[in-house]
Amino acid sequence: MIRKLVSSLLCAFALLLLMGAGTASEQTTSILAEEESGAPSGSALTTETQADLVEQSAKAVPAAASESPIEVAESVEHGMRIDGEYAPTDVAMTRSGGTTYVALAGMAKALDPAATAAWDGGSGTVTVTTPKMTVTAKSGQSYLVANGRYLYLPGKVQMNQGRVIVPLWAVAQAFDAKVSWDATANQVIVTRGSGAIQSGASYYNSDTLFWLSRIIYAESGNQSLKGQMAVGNVVMNRVASPVYPNTVKGVLAQKNQFTTYRGGALANRTPNASSVIAAKLVMDGGVVEEVRNALYFDSCAGSWASRHKQCIAVIGGHKFYQ
Repeated sequence: MIRKLVSSLLCAFALLLLMGAGTASEQTTSILAEEESGAPSGSALTTETQADLVEQSAKAVPAAASESPIEVAESVEHGMRIDGEYAPTDVAMTRSGGTTYVALAGMAKALDPAATAAWDGGSGTVTVTTPKMTVTAKSGQSYLVANGRYLYLPGKVQMNQGRVIVPLWAVAQAFDAKVSWDATANQVIVTRGSGAIQSGASYYNSDTLFWLSRIIYAESGNQSLKGQMAVGNVVMNRVASPVYPNTVKGVLAQKNQFTTYRGGALANRTPNASSVIAAKLVMDGGVVEEVRNALYFDSCAGSWASRHKQCIAVIGGHKFYQ
């Protein structure tokens, strides 16, 4: 009897132990499930890491590029395609101040295999010649000349490790190419065009150039190129405004506006070379950003504009108002 009782107690104790073990196993399984559901999955973690790498790369490349942009650009493979083909390393694409730059000689050769480049170390000028046109760019200058057209470069022509570099958009415009961005592939896409920009001889309206170069010379012939362009911008802003006449001569001839136009003296003036260049830069879309919306300028205190309009810039000897 006692033996049966002991045996029954042992069986009951064993059963209780088994039940407890089952409960503990269920609790452990439940806790693991909660932890796994709260942690990111493998794919989610990878996506976050990739996004972080993209963000860090975007911050790091410009910083490195400011020290040696061409070296950084050449280390980034497949950053540009030209008509579907990878651009050669001689293009030396880089970024500076938010603008994409390329080596003029290398990019010209990539766009037209027949292009040749000559370097004049004395003047710091590179001249690219193709069967269709000539392109020149001088280090430190605020423009390049392509087929007689003057393209304004606010950041100027730059030198880097023996190469003349200019904004990509300017080279593309000179060669009548198109530029776009493939966000999926992180690539600049360049599509060739006719191979040459329309010539200056056919592009610049002779009447507009005649009057614009003369008013620039009369008002700011002794100013910097930027100051001369700013005066030209004001004149062309008026031409574009519905409030003023739609020709340069019409704007200049308005009563009480441009005293230098009076009596026919302006027509008899001979503008200097920089005034003609400034006029061409403005006619080709060049804008001094500080005076983008300016409609007035003066060089003396107490003018009507100074009393009634907002001054937005001072360049050289002139104040500009909108």
